[in-house]
Amino acid sequence: MAPLAPHEKVFVDSSIAEDENHGKIGCHECHGGDPNDPDWKTAHIGVAKDPSYPDPSGACGACHADIAKNYNSSLHVSLAPFKKMIDTRANVDKAVYAKVDAARQTHCKACHSSCGQCHISRPESVEGGLLDGHLYQKTPPMRLVCTACHGSRIQREYFGKNKGIPADIHRQKYFKCNRCHTADEMHGDGKDYSSRYQVENGPKCVNCHKDIYHGKSKNAKQHKIHKDRVSCHVCHSMPYKNCYGCHVSKDQPCPKFFEIEETDIDFKIGLNPLQSDRRPEKFVTVRHVPVDRDFFKTYVENGLTNFDKLPTWKMATPHNIRRHTPQNRTCNSCHGNSKIFLLKEDVKTRYRNADRNVIVPPDLIPKKIEGRGN
Repeated sequence: MAPLAPHEKVFVDSSIAEDENHGKIGCHECHGGDPNDPDWKTAHIGVAKDPSYPDPSGACGACHADIAKNYNSSLHVSLAPFKKMIDTRANVDKAVYAKVDAARQTHCKACHSSCGQCHISRPESVEGGLLDGHLYQKTPPMRLVCTACHGSRIQREYFGKNKGIPADIHRQKYFKCNRCHTADEMHGDGKDYSSRYQVENGPKCVNCHKDIYHGKSKNAKQHKIHKDRVSCHVCHSMPYKNCYGCHVSKDQPCPKFFEIEETDIDFKIGLNPLQSDRRPEKFVTVRHVPVDRDFFKTYVENGLTNFDKLPTWKMATPHNIRRHTPQNRTCNSCHGNSKIFLLKEDVKTRYRNADRNVIVPPDLIPKKIEGRGN
């Protein structure tokens, strides 16, 4: 996304005065500073560019207390799963861990969101700038906010920008992100989650597709057979992006520099690493994430000595859903088709121990069904 020109970033539309709510609030009431000081230099002392981060209680919370109270539990603000996963992999030596955590805060906490970076301005990850002259956007613009951060994978999947792979069927129906990802999910519910897949009010396919297990559905029988055995994405995802070997550095021109060894577009079914009552499926789509044992090597040696405690192939819910996919063309497009399952030989040697519980043993691959097509 191209950055805004300097004047576009800060221009405030005069029509904000007509806003029945935010237009009645003085700039200094949220941003600080002294409106009575005639010297603009000293008047701006103490001004907060984003008064909603890290604590929104004095700005947004003054009116939106019910939302602000759960602010820090929003995964877009806290990025808590990142810290929990890195902590799980990290060296337990306190001195080493301190360097790992410092590197995490530099590289893995830079893309946080806030009230302001959803509803007032573009995210800092794309160099910020007001969305619409400081006019409040109740629903954040999808292309300027959501995919500004979630661009390399979700945007390309959802809009069909990966070569040869069509856009998500929901995009073709003109669904925006908030159709599935509600404000309640985005704002947090006060609970501490280790993964976005644990969020209780997160999206579920059955929220809209309520009849898939009933006679009203054309494929009700197939959905019943596969219920709680495979995730919806196993049948309805298209190939998606996988990344390998990310390394961060403090010695490059940009202090938040990172480099990926390689990427590919593939589709793999693995054993569910997050099996639970909420996600009971045995088989799920899995995506390789770029974490590597030497992720923080430029900061400290042996920073992730417990690297193998978590898999590098993670459960995935790609944003490239189609009703008809290569793997659901016939029964045997999946059954007996070892190519689409995550096998030992698909996993790089240095990751195999970490992915031992995700790799599908050959004897667990569903058997080919005779007389059901190839």
